[in-house]
Amino acid sequence: MTLRIHFTVEDLARTRIADGPAPCIELTTAARHLQERVHVVRLGAWRHRTLTALRPDARMVLALMPSRGRITDFLSGVNATTPAELIEQIRSTPRGRIRASLEQTARHQPLPSWARQLPDDPLLLRQLCDSLEAMAGHALVPHWREVQALAAADAAVRSRQMIGGGVEALLARVNPRRVRWQAPVLEIAMVSGLDADVHLAGQGMLLQPSAFAVEAPVVDLDALPQPVLTYPVARLQEGATTPLFAAGPSGDGRAPAPVADVVGSMLGHTRAAVLHTIAHHPGCSTQQLAVLVGIAKASASEHATTLRNAGLIDTHRDRRTTAHVATPTGIAVLNAPSGRP
Repeated sequence: MTLRIHFTVEDLARTRIADGPAPCIELTTAARHLQERVHVVRLGAWRHRTLTALRPDARMVLALMPSRGRITDFLSGVNATTPAELIEQIRSTPRGRIRASLEQTARHQPLPSWARQLPDDPLLLRQLCDSLEAMAGHALVPHWREVQALAAADAAVRSRQMIGGGVEALLARVNPRRVRWQAPVLEIAMVSGLDADVHLAGQGMLLQPSAFAVEAPVVDLDALPQPVLTYPVARLQEGATTPLFAAGPSGDGRAPAPVADVVGSMLGHTRAAVLHTIAHHPGCSTQQLAVLVGIAKASASEHATTLRNAGLIDTHRDRRTTAHVATPTGIAVLNAPSGRP
């Protein structure tokens, strides 16, 4: 079964890539994976560690985030940029929206008996939000820097695809196993078996990379201001299957990428990591660079300036956006022999 999304010229012009991960998508997708036993290699260690840490009362939220079916809208339709902001917005959801969301969900699937009391029982609602915060605290928050880094690396890949062939090339390569571009139609093999034709009518789509959407695409046609296609980040579409979040919470984010000792000795290890990251993610922005290396944006900007002044990178600017690329000299420095036998 296939979902067929029809694009006009206006839709192609308005289709864009999200500039970072969406906490609501990552959290709801993570909640589904906690209730399944699939993707054992990639998610097995994370799943075991998270479920072991959760208290029984912290699993309350999973009743409204089932592994199959609809996820209640007031828990998933939130535009937040961080997990903490997501939880805060859900805590402040108006009662009317909670009631409407639950009524909509009940039309499609059964709800636990206690769920209908949520709009009128502040204590119960607080208990649900505490459950959600506890789950996020174990499943997502400790790994948020890695999720951001995966999304930043994906954005660099998609930017190169856009530069090389425009939006149509991007749509053709966003998730080849499940998504196929047959101009002017985007054909998506849905796990749910949905078979339908959808016309975007000039809205375009937001392409949202996800670290927890391990394989299957997720489509939200009712999202505002435009429909959203969630797809696995580029690393998850590579041939090798490797564990995600296997090392457990890092606390201080990702360490700088490893580079040859000779380059680190010459430039300093952090600056060498910045150069290494730019070389492997050409076109990355300063914000993406900071996330990938695991340093502050101001520090990333400072290191990029030094590398640019040394002729090791170039920086291209378009309005408020920067794109860094390594120069031939920078590549030669990275490829310098280590001096070891």
